[in-house]
Amino acid sequence: MSLLRLLSRGVLAMAVGLVATISVAADPVAAQSASNPSPLTIPALQEWIGGTGSFTFTDATRIVWSADDAPALASTSAVFAGDLRDLTGRPVTRRVGTSADLRAGDIFLSLGSTDSALGDEGYALSITDKITISARDDRGAFYGTRTVLQLLKQGTSIPRGSARDWPLKPERGLMVDNGRKYFTPQWLRDHVKELAYLKMNYFHLHLSDDKGFRIESTSHPEIVSPEHLTKQEVRDLIALAAKYKITIVPEIDAPGHMAPIMAAHPELKLVSNTGAAHGSYIDLSKPESYALIKDLYDEYLPLFPGPFFHIGADEYQVDYSSYPQLEQYAKATYGANATGKDAYLGFIDWANGIVRGAGKTTRAWNDGIGGGVAVTVDANVILEFWYNIGKSPQTHIDNGHLISNESWTPTYYVLHAGGQSGPAGQWGYDTWNPDLFQGNQTIGEASKSKNLGSKIHVWCDNPDVATEERIASDIKQGLRMLAQQTWGSPKPVTPWSNFVSVINTIGRNPAWPSATQAGNLAAGKPVTVSSTETANFPGVNAVDSEYGTRWSSGYTDNEWITVDLGSRQQIGRVKLYWEKAYATGYRIQVSDDATTWTTIQTTTTGDGGTDDLTGLSGSGRYVRMEGTARATTWGISLYEFEVYAPTKV
Repeated sequence: MSLLRLLSRGVLAMAVGLVATISVAADPVAAQSASNPSPLTIPALQEWIGGTGSFTFTDATRIVWSADDAPALASTSAVFAGDLRDLTGRPVTRRVGTSADLRAGDIFLSLGSTDSALGDEGYALSITDKITISARDDRGAFYGTRTVLQLLKQGTSIPRGSARDWPLKPERGLMVDNGRKYFTPQWLRDHVKELAYLKMNYFHLHLSDDKGFRIESTSHPEIVSPEHLTKQEVRDLIALAAKYKITIVPEIDAPGHMAPIMAAHPELKLVSNTGAAHGSYIDLSKPESYALIKDLYDEYLPLFPGPFFHIGADEYQVDYSSYPQLEQYAKATYGANATGKDAYLGFIDWANGIVRGAGKTTRAWNDGIGGGVAVTVDANVILEFWYNIGKSPQTHIDNGHLISNESWTPTYYVLHAGGQSGPAGQWGYDTWNPDLFQGNQTIGEASKSKNLGSKIHVWCDNPDVATEERIASDIKQGLRMLAQQTWGSPKPVTPWSNFVSVINTIGRNPAWPSATQAGNLAAGKPVTVSSTETANFPGVNAVDSEYGTRWSSGYTDNEWITVDLGSRQQIGRVKLYWEKAYATGYRIQVSDDATTWTTIQTTTTGDGGTDDLTGLSGSGRYVRMEGTARATTWGISLYEFEVYAPTKV
């Protein structure tokens, strides 16, 4: 199949229209000389100088990487070629060469840029009849390929011009609570590619918590949950992440959130002076507690080659007067003036010594830091500020710590008893920035370089509330908000409601798995709708091949959604995946011109769920679901609107 049939130029034209309205001059020559507006990407480009005309990606396009940088760029060029194969359905030629070897339609990768302002992750982009990506480091060249990949996702023509692009913050990523909820290796691999598509570089795996210990252990197999990652699965994930320039950061949470470990080792539970044993806190006065935790550190520190190891250290919320053994231990270990809190703070420094001895940097949550008498947490521990408990972000920086902004709002997505909430995409995009911390706390201008960045956090307090597929859909917009804000470039559009349209234009990475069946004629096609409830539920959600996103209409009966299939098609089957706001009455109609409609299916007894309408007979370029009666006081809402050709017998 021709590449030109796989990618639509029209999508890019619509995308550019979101950024600027170009007035067409009466003089056609003047119209042609207008410079191209900045093309849409997430995150947006830092700088753009528009040219005229466009670059065209064809079946003859090659990836050429500089002979001077051949070893350094070999992996990036291979990954890029694989992504283009996923996008176009065909292999793309790769070769080593020089700029003199290029021909129209080629994409050239090179290092050795002298533009120091680009840093290690920045790049320069030149788009003429060829595309050149130049950078100082392989990571920058890789992010240049992400920009090109997003542009080609929109169409085969890319506007000519030049760009310089670099991130504001060095850490941009995602944390997943694997401890409470098991996430499959495939889900994790999918998100490696998704993060890279958005120029994000950090994937934090919270591997243990009160509802599970989710990684294979040879030192303590008795603590491992039935559903867990094997070490080989972890190695495979790390290898994939390295290709996509993503650091995998493990977290083994202690001394709190240790219920699975305490269940296997009840003798190590923290017991109060009334004899009550805490089910998830380990007793820091016992040498055996340190021995067990050290076993785990010694096992996992070598498994993860990245520079960081997260020890958790959050929510060890102890009334120290009820646990006199902690104060006794602290006095014996840290001096006569020590308190029970010093036992906890001393644990962090003890853990930090082990982590640093393995050549890595320790990370911990912020909420317990401070409050001791004899012990101060080592300044070389990176603190992740998630809530305004204890010392302020600025105080932590003044005490010598690097920090990251993991503020509950807007970065937390939580599965809780009432359902799921967050992340706060609209507030995060319209109001927040990565240097604004929970509790509306800020840091001084000179301290902003000490704030490494931020992540979206998936917390699974009630793990059965949502499937991993639903979670992937729920965090899609939040990840894109965070990508934009941590990259720090001028926003492509405002407000958030317009950014949602950009999100839909850029879409998922080309390898993202489709939930719908092969042959769905409506997948990714242009959609028009009668209305939308809010900007968060646009019509495009009904054709994005994800069962976690949805279109929702206004609150009337006669709402409709129309899909443009691009050409006249025979229709034999339609599948409607309803949200709770379904239609009891509706019609399925086809048309060649979106004006004159023929009804091929009608019902007045719809009951929601999934309507799989088979044996239909009709044809047209446009297919419409027109509601006639709704089941609730809300409008109507569809997770997916799928259209298929007749089954061949």
